[in-house]
Amino acid sequence: MADTEHSSKNVTEVSTDQQSNQSSKVEFSEEEEMLITMVYNLVGERWSLIAGRIPGRTAEEIEKYWNSRHSTSE
Repeated sequence: MADTEHSSKNVTEVSTDQQSNQSSKVEFSEEEEMLITMVYNLVGERWSLIAGRIPGRTAEEIEKYWNSRHSTSE
């Protein structure tokens, strides 16, 4: 019985990992990208303000997008 409980936890963990990987690959249109850049230049890292200008987008999605595109890797 313990083996059954353990294996069902693994399935849950795998499906959660798959969902988080899919949600991190959010696509933005060219217009959204330009708008994010313009508003970022005006207000900085105020993600909720930026998200308020783009219907259907959350502050978290925009912050992830920005950090993935504009990370400084040396």
